[in-house]
Amino acid sequence: MTLVGLQNGARPGASPALPGAFRTALRELRDASPRREVRLREIAAPQGLAPHAVALAADVRPLSDAEDIPPAVATGRFVLLHDPEGSELWQGTFRVVTYIKAGLELDVAEDPMLGAVAWTWLVDSLELRHADYTAAGGTATRILAESFGTLAERPDATEIEMRASWTPGGRAMGAHLEAWAEMVCAFAGLPPQPDGVTALPVPRKDA
Repeated sequence: MTLVGLQNGARPGASPALPGAFRTALRELRDASPRREVRLREIAAPQGLAPHAVALAADVRPLSDAEDIPPAVATGRFVLLHDPEGSELWQGTFRVVTYIKAGLELDVAEDPMLGAVAWTWLVDSLELRHADYTAAGGTATRILAESFGTLAERPDATEIEMRASWTPGGRAMGAHLEAWAEMVCAFAGLPPQPDGVTALPVPRKDA
């Protein structure tokens, strides 16, 4: 994986303005080994949240030998923020901010335990990849889209969205990216790899 751009157009290791801890974090992200189903690309980092930031987007697609690229079954964003001065809210100098979205079958979307299960995917994935963390928080949202009028023939769509953040312990940022990739795969309904994360037991609709 290659990280090309950073906030203010800097490149990893090319600007003395980048703190050493952030350069190390970028190198660890580049060296991460997420699952093959997860396709990562760098996107513009959010502005104003921290002096330094890098952002990645992911699509989860089933592995296939066919020429046609299969549709994504889950998508997400991973943002690493860094403030050398530290943040009382973060309880550290780094913060991981994530977003995941996936389609759901209607009966699964109606499960009152769905939000708790989604949070379990997050916790299990972090533990699976030995990604130490503190101050974790998040919200799970179920979305039901109904169509009317000229769009009435379009089937109802149900989705789940998860927004979560945590403060990584130490500087093993690659483990946190790998853990997040495991989370996106869990939302996509893929079996855990390696064992340790509970996958969704039913087929998923395309996100």
